[in-house]
Amino acid sequence: MDERQALMSFAALSQETRLAVVRTLVVAGPEGMAAGAIAEKMNVSPSNISFHLKELERAGLIGQRRESRSILYSANYDALSGLVTFLMHDCCMGHPRVLGTPESKGDCCSTETPEANPHA
Repeated sequence: MDERQALMSFAALSQETRLAVVRTLVVAGPEGMAAGAIAEKMNVSPSNISFHLKELERAGLIGQRRESRSILYSANYDALSGLVTFLMHDCCMGHPRVLGTPESKGDCCSTETPEANPHA
């Protein structure tokens, strides 16, 4: 992910409803959800959710597909992973355990204070 794409993603996620939509779609999985179901879950109007879905899609964070008469929205896991990787890229001076996956956090990113960690 390049810096321009990361900025578009951060801009899209910097709004409360859009962040909640992405988190909801991540949990929903690849099957996704219909716009009406998302609007209901977010407690917003269909026109309001449509605006937010458009912004998230423009940023590449979600995708849509048509099934019968419904349009289903789902998280773009590759884009979200790319955003996390973009954030972690310079963490801990490129420590390979950190760069591998978000779950493989090494000692260099420990939340311990320097006094509590003799190796810091």
